[in-house]
Amino acid sequence: MTRTGARGRVRHPALVLLVLATVLLVSMVVVLGIGSVRVDPMTVLEVVGRRLRLLDADVSVRDDRIIWQLRMPRIVGAAAVGAGLAIVGAVLQSITRNDLADPYLLGISGGATVGAVLVLVLGFGGALAATVALTVGAFAGALAALVVVLIVAGGRSGVLTPARTVLAGVAVGQVCAAYTSFVVIFSGQTDAARRVLAWTLGSVAGVRWSSALLLTVVVVLACAALWCVSSALDAFAFGESAAASLGVNVQVFRWTVLVGTALVTATLVAFSGAIGFVGLVVPHVVRMLLGPAHALLLPASALAGAILLVWADMAARSLVGGQELPIGIVTAAVGAPLFAVLLWRGARA
Repeated sequence: MTRTGARGRVRHPALVLLVLATVLLVSMVVVLGIGSVRVDPMTVLEVVGRRLRLLDADVSVRDDRIIWQLRMPRIVGAAAVGAGLAIVGAVLQSITRNDLADPYLLGISGGATVGAVLVLVLGFGGALAATVALTVGAFAGALAALVVVLIVAGGRSGVLTPARTVLAGVAVGQVCAAYTSFVVIFSGQTDAARRVLAWTLGSVAGVRWSSALLLTVVVVLACAALWCVSSALDAFAFGESAAASLGVNVQVFRWTVLVGTALVTATLVAFSGAIGFVGLVVPHVVRMLLGPAHALLLPASALAGAILLVWADMAARSLVGGQELPIGIVTAAVGAPLFAVLLWRGARA
């Protein structure tokens, strides 16, 4: 177990991050070899090393195609999505001082689902390729929901409070859910509910190299930007008055962080669907083990979230032979019991 000081600070944060990064890299190598066609870890390393021009290895065309072209993009995408959801969840839990806050707090998932329904059920975006239309529709729906939530929560004063923000997000999410249900029920398409449900439960099966790289860049930039303001995020743990006394412009900072994290979430959801529990549970687990300081909490949550989703994606495509499960089923099966344990431990404290 990692030792912490008297004030809950980890004595060797660099070692913690190194261990998590090592676990993530080892996990990716192992998972790359798991599937309908098994590939040993040494062959995986040879394929990746050859592609990165680090090794002059002789690999077969089949192994190269399976590892680099088919599995690697979705695993990189899964790691990026898991990392992004975890850091956004950690930040929103701090900025709203709400333990139940997750990346979909601002109605992002509901708006994205509405956008996806417009494409999947009503056929919007017909001039575009199916995957592109679905991604664009989900992103546009997420942004529309964000705008409505911020307008409702800000009101005439333009002042965002945690309580109003949460309530506005819940209200917009419920309206989006009602609209989605209405369209699915009255669309007259027998498989509409199945397609919408599959999308809402999430998947990274459609991630290719272009989208994997985009997701990685977005998450790395978001993590770096949030890490740079980690001291301000720490100040919010003591309340708005304490943050203001430490020189933080509370309203500007809250607006900036909420909009920024919502844009990151909208990007993730557009490519992967609404994958639940990662952004809710991972920050709580990391905070419980390593303490609340955001300078360590953010990168550690990102690495832990990436590890969780890499293995969840492996389970989703391997548990049922000949069929891929939505990744949200796996994260819910892992996250819900873990969250219950956290609540039970908190009640005992």
